[in-house]
Amino acid sequence: MKISLNQISKRFQRYWIFKDINYSFGSPGTYALLGPNGSGKSTLLRIIAGMQAPSIGKITFSYQRNDIPVNKLFPHIAFCAPGMEIVEDLTLKEFLDFHFTFKNPIAGLTIEKIIEEIGLKHATDKPISDYSSGMKQRVKLAQAIFSDTPVLLLDEPCTNLDQAGVDQYTKWIDTYSQGRLVIVASNDVREYCFCKEQIVIEHYK
Repeated sequence: MKISLNQISKRFQRYWIFKDINYSFGSPGTYALLGPNGSGKSTLLRIIAGMQAPSIGKITFSYQRNDIPVNKLFPHIAFCAPGMEIVEDLTLKEFLDFHFTFKNPIAGLTIEKIIEEIGLKHATDKPISDYSSGMKQRVKLAQAIFSDTPVLLLDEPCTNLDQAGVDQYTKWIDTYSQGRLVIVASNDVREYCFCKEQIVIEHYK
């Protein structure tokens, strides 16, 4: 997968969050979007995901030498962010069954194995609304990391996780991100320590 940014700029009202970003992301590759809170890294990640349009500029996507329009991106991208919605009325098993009707799990992973990986087998049949914030974050990470997509986009992935959760995240990345294009928006080195390339958003003000 290749994602190319051409003069990407974003503003809210009269305030420019970032301007004139020219950059190409390619797989396999690991990239970190860095900056303090409010710097625009989450906004840029949503633009890269095709969830939000830039104010100026163009973003192009290609996979196996074929151009991909934004409305066809969904099968190719897995996304996780702290504010993303999950269906909390469902149990964990029901949610994963539902999610993986839209995306395939990574080869060799079943719903049962994914639940074991998350470490929530004891809570399989509880509604997700009863989960702690850390448990919910593990579910959000699992639905993204365990999806068989060439692109994995993670926004502050260790939000609400204790150290055991951070260690679990690191293990999942080591095991399941090989060969993928991974982009992490973060200001916490634990979340992006594996990334080979770094983009500092404040350089584009």
